[in-house]
Amino acid sequence: MTLLASKFLSKTVLKNMPSTFILELPPYRKPQFSKVLVRSILDRTIFVLGRAVSVAAPTGLVIWIFSNICIGNISILSYVATFLDPFAKLMGLDGYILTAFLLGLPANEIVLPIILMSYLQKGVLINLEDTFRIGEILIQNGWTLLTAINIMIFSLLHFPCATTLLTIKKETGSYKWSLLAFLLPTVCGMVLCIGTTLLWNIGCTIF
Repeated sequence: MTLLASKFLSKTVLKNMPSTFILELPPYRKPQFSKVLVRSILDRTIFVLGRAVSVAAPTGLVIWIFSNICIGNISILSYVATFLDPFAKLMGLDGYILTAFLLGLPANEIVLPIILMSYLQKGVLINLEDTFRIGEILIQNGWTLLTAINIMIFSLLHFPCATTLLTIKKETGSYKWSLLAFLLPTVCGMVLCIGTTLLWNIGCTIF
């Protein structure tokens, strides 16, 4: 997919754009432990953590609102999942899974906790250590081999986390590349999932 996407970009938005590779080698100096430590903490750790918190905090609030505020005894999360469900079915998924990926924009590792929270109708994120229990919950909520395959495909091919998108914006100075970084893998993942589901259904019909 990387090779195909690179070919596509070179023929479209990157056509006739110069491609250069610059490697700067500064003069060697004896490392100074204190400066390395301070620069590492200030320029890397605190910067990345600050950016992550600035994204995670609002999203945590959104997740809480979606799962705890109800309209007519139905949570906002369920309304959103129901709305997305028809398209999710085309991808071999369900509305809750697609909603979890969207709400998991700050960090991909919260996608499964959001899915479990949605299936169990809980108001907080669920983090189970028992993989057999997780499997039971997923199967009880309609997961099949096709669901698992498409989850793996979409996990590999979907938008980067918000921190990565913000970093792309900072490095390129343009929202265009952040948007492209969001859309390109996501569209590829959706198309592959739809294709996999179509082939699966055709196979089930034939055999």
